[in-house]
Amino acid sequence: MFHPRRTLRALLLPLTAGLALTALPAQTAQAAATLTNAGFEADGAGTAAPGGWSEYGTTSASFTESGGHGGSYRLTHWASTAYKVETYQYLSGLTNGNYTLTAWVRSGGGQKSAYISLKNCGGAEQRTDLPVSASGWLRVVVPVKVTGNQCTVSVNSDANAGNWINVDDLTFTSGTTGLSIKGADISSLAKSEAKGGVYRTASGATGDPVTILKNAGMNYARLKVWVDPADGYNNKARVLATAKRVKAAGQKLLVDFHYSDIWADPGAQSKPSAWAGHSYGRLKTDVYNHTYDVLNALKAQGTTADMVQVGNEINGGMLWSEGSTDNWGQLAGLLNSGYDAVKAVNASTPVALHLAKGGDLTGTRWWFDSAVSNGVKFDVIGLSYYGYWHGTLAEFQTTLDDAASRYGKPVFVAETAYPFRLDSDDAHENIIDLSSELVAGYPATAAGQLAWMNSVAAIVEAVPNGRGLGVFYWEATWTAVNGNGWDPTDAASGNGWENQALFGYDDRALPSMAWFSHR
Repeated sequence: MFHPRRTLRALLLPLTAGLALTALPAQTAQAAATLTNAGFEADGAGTAAPGGWSEYGTTSASFTESGGHGGSYRLTHWASTAYKVETYQYLSGLTNGNYTLTAWVRSGGGQKSAYISLKNCGGAEQRTDLPVSASGWLRVVVPVKVTGNQCTVSVNSDANAGNWINVDDLTFTSGTTGLSIKGADISSLAKSEAKGGVYRTASGATGDPVTILKNAGMNYARLKVWVDPADGYNNKARVLATAKRVKAAGQKLLVDFHYSDIWADPGAQSKPSAWAGHSYGRLKTDVYNHTYDVLNALKAQGTTADMVQVGNEINGGMLWSEGSTDNWGQLAGLLNSGYDAVKAVNASTPVALHLAKGGDLTGTRWWFDSAVSNGVKFDVIGLSYYGYWHGTLAEFQTTLDDAASRYGKPVFVAETAYPFRLDSDDAHENIIDLSSELVAGYPATAAGQLAWMNSVAAIVEAVPNGRGLGVFYWEATWTAVNGNGWDPTDAASGNGWENQALFGYDDRALPSMAWFSHR
């Protein structure tokens, strides 16, 4: 295999060796406006202080070694005993403005902290925690505004014995990043409150959960719509009522049409009972009329939807069997009927198509390639990504990046979540209740839940060309409340998700809500 970097280095070595004493004195003492030795290739393996970089702390824990992301070598932090070390590089002579540091990273996890940062740039230090990814490399970014013509690039570890990170192929370029969506699905809220559910601030004061979430940094709410659910919740009337609360709190609104009377997901896409027996042509009209009706009513009360999902986790299509992926022509017709209804109410509302299995590159490509070839209209791509079901963080990043570039569309995480404990708060078994089901490196604690959300947010923020919109947490307010179970046809059904809410078993806001304050 041809390694252009390796070959180039071989060509340059004789030149630089001959010039070292005359033309390049005090090279290491000179700060520069661009990163030096950003791929850690200059020194080979085993170098304690890589060329261009400085170290502070347990300096023996920072070194280069073989096994780079792009080239032959990488920076590693590791020691057999607990250590704290920083590997840093000072940049001067910068033109003031916005910059983004990009780095490829891996981590075995377990540290008190492990992050890359930009500091002494004129404003507040900016950090990105390293996600736990022991095998696959992940790309992360840190944006900063330089106001003092200088900046320090820093790689930090505060680690326990045996903890490790790898960092490689850094770039420092103009531009900025961040997330426009820091949202949560709160579809369970209306029924929870009606059945006696209470929500508290972290200090224990009873409060409005929408306000509590907003104060934590949430800026977007997601509400599902069922057609005629047995319990009367998550229907048009209830969505209209909750939308008023969402908009009154200054939040944006994503409306998630399930086109069913009950849960729609990759394993179930049952037609609403009112549409049973309808022909394909009639179903197209049903989709249009229902979508238009709900969205027009929202608009009429001053709570216009800011984004709309036509279907929910439609990997296998929707409105089975007429709208199955076994008949792409018909599925395309149904999806376009929904799209046209959204645009008829408000032409500027973006329409998202939402698949589950966020780490499935092959399946996601197959689905959207089929959609494009069948003329399906859409503006945004949403993926569910649950780390205990949908592949590694590296597989998720690959799939998300590919979707953004292949179809030229913005992308977002429509659903993700993580448990803060494993036991139940009701008699119903939790969906994730075993330590063996967890993602390695992310414990079932509030800290683990926060770390998971920060990792997912970091991957979405790193989508190239600013196409990563953000993340919705699912389902922030679904605490264990008698009568607010999973089955709308059974008032005695329990909730298998309360250990993945953002409110604890004492009804208090969890510290993991801090993820909403992501850039």
